[in-house]
Amino acid sequence: MKVTTFEATVENGIIKLPEHVQLPEKTRVYVVIPGVDVQPAYYARSPRLVHPEQAADFVKEVIEEHKNAGLR
Repeated sequence: MKVTTFEATVENGIIKLPEHVQLPEKTRVYVVIPGVDVQPAYYARSPRLVHPEQAADFVKEVIEEHKNAGLR
């Protein structure tokens, strides 16, 4: 497998190669990023209250119905 390297930059999340580099569509490329720690793009956090003292406002009340409560 022949390997060629080019230096590129990232602009608005898009990898920009130098103007003189023309690659055919569907060309497989490999990106090597030297000296940069890449953080995960997305991280779903658990919701947190801005004011934890308001937690009592969100207490659930469980009401159990009889087995046939919806039947007449």
